[in-house]
Amino acid sequence: MTTADHPLSARGTRLNRRGLETRARVLDAALACLAEGPEAASASLVARRAEVTWGTLQHQFGDVDGLWAAVLAHATPAGPMLGEGAPGVGVAERVREIVDLLWDGLDRPRMRAILHLRLALPPDRAALEASHPHTALALRAWDERWEEEVRAAFAAYDVDPVRLARVRSLLPGAVRGLHLERRLSTYADAGEARLGLAEALGAYLSGPPGAAW
Repeated sequence: MTTADHPLSARGTRLNRRGLETRARVLDAALACLAEGPEAASASLVARRAEVTWGTLQHQFGDVDGLWAAVLAHATPAGPMLGEGAPGVGVAERVREIVDLLWDGLDRPRMRAILHLRLALPPDRAALEASHPHTALALRAWDERWEEEVRAAFAAYDVDPVRLARVRSLLPGAVRGLHLERRLSTYADAGEARLGLAEALGAYLSGPPGAAW
């Protein structure tokens, strides 16, 4: 049994069954709070929702930095996020599948919680690492996981790695932007916008290396 299977308290002691149940309740309460919006990124609010004391949070996570880092680890999907794609699917279709997966994820409470947490944290990397070092490491792990997921999703395709890296960096923000636009008072067709994004990125990845764009 690993530490990940049986987490330790902030003091390094092994949690008993009651401690594990409390930890799970706190993490679920944190995700529920964060799903409501960035303003709900409050350790005291999480403690109230989970019906525990601040002392319990300190015992479990140390401080708010430890709590947010644990929330990020708790929210990490166990299996592949993007899958391998159906046999015979081309690059453009694969991009469209991923755009749709990201879009659908933004409607799920767990993914909204992670987005809201990131919005509540310092945007500057140096400031984040100074104020929330454990959370910064957990976010870096999320970014590394995303990089590996995209690489695996296109492993069967002959795509330029430089272009794939650019698409990997662009996709989350582009999909979030379209998702937000849908919630604004506009008449834009979100479905057509998503299709246009997927087609443009698919064409970009399918182009010969070195071609001008």
